[in-house]
Amino acid sequence: MGSVVGAFGRLGPKSTDHRIKCSYTVKLEPSASGCLMSERANGGDVRPHAPRLGRSPHRWLRRTGTSLTVVLAAAGVVGIRQFFFGAPGIGHFRDAEGRRIYVEAYGRAMSALPPPTTTRDIVTRFGSVRVYEWFSGGADGAVPVVLIPGMSSGVPMWADNLGTFLPRRRVLAFDALGDAGLSIQSVPLCSSAQQALWISEVLDELAPEGTHVVGHSFGGASAAAYAHRFPERVRSLTLLEPVFTFAYPPVRMLAWAMVSTVPFLPESWHNTALGKLGGAEFDPNDDMAKMIAAASEHFSAQLPTPSPLNDAALTSLVMPTYVAIAERDSLAGGRSAAERAHRLPNATVDIVPDTTHSLPMQAKDFLAVKLPEFWCDAERE
Repeated sequence: MGSVVGAFGRLGPKSTDHRIKCSYTVKLEPSASGCLMSERANGGDVRPHAPRLGRSPHRWLRRTGTSLTVVLAAAGVVGIRQFFFGAPGIGHFRDAEGRRIYVEAYGRAMSALPPPTTTRDIVTRFGSVRVYEWFSGGADGAVPVVLIPGMSSGVPMWADNLGTFLPRRRVLAFDALGDAGLSIQSVPLCSSAQQALWISEVLDELAPEGTHVVGHSFGGASAAAYAHRFPERVRSLTLLEPVFTFAYPPVRMLAWAMVSTVPFLPESWHNTALGKLGGAEFDPNDDMAKMIAAASEHFSAQLPTPSPLNDAALTSLVMPTYVAIAERDSLAGGRSAAERAHRLPNATVDIVPDTTHSLPMQAKDFLAVKLPEFWCDAERE
């Protein structure tokens, strides 16, 4: 069974000498809340017939009882309020021991990936971003691929996919600022526009000529935000189960997301919630699962909650785009999200059979063929 994927020294702010190299200048000034504010505010048929994947035995977790609802009502209201309305702060580990536990789990999960060619910490105005690069001689001249992970998943989530991309592509993958991983946030992120800015600063340094951008879950929302604001630097856009992009997640899945991040709930409840979010039974002995569980328990993520793209934003994404939505328990919004994704000007949209929100793992063989072909087609346009 594939791993369950998560839902979704301090460095100072980057010097003003490090400007984003793009088609316009963005001036950022601190607001009263401590957030950096930008002068510029940006506000076919759906195909359910991707090749059917082999079904594996699947045992759904039982729902917890009324006691869970009582605890959520009594103790989880604060978590819901912050998720939707709270002012963002700095993502941080709750204590040094929690960070140690997480870093050890992260290292074990990273060992499943091919050794990176280069590891860098790129300083942006919002903090230091941990970036891994894989490169081989066969990738000379090819457009690089950048991978943006789902929440709490970090770079290790790509273990099942990375090897199939490497022979002919330079691949960049990073841990998101404000989320669990080895990136270190130093300034609050208050909007999706600011998510796009730090991604732009990283890629301005490492891939200024443009990339194929791939995002999963919350990383899909960040990828879409980046593509919306810097379309000239996106050769193609791939969105795998992107949350808060074409639709809001189902309310029941938001409830499970909250359970997974409340630190004082029993471990069995966290595991149940993570299983519901990933769409597969949570295996506490799996290295990736251990890392996600450690992130949920020990890291306080501070990320702006994006809103689904409006019609103007959808039509602005003119680059070749591939959207994959899960057949079951989609956090992206299911069929309604797939139908709305078809409003993109240049998109292929699949509802991928036999998949849940853990689509990148569950459909790894399908994506190993689909995405390289998609990137090549995009380069011919």
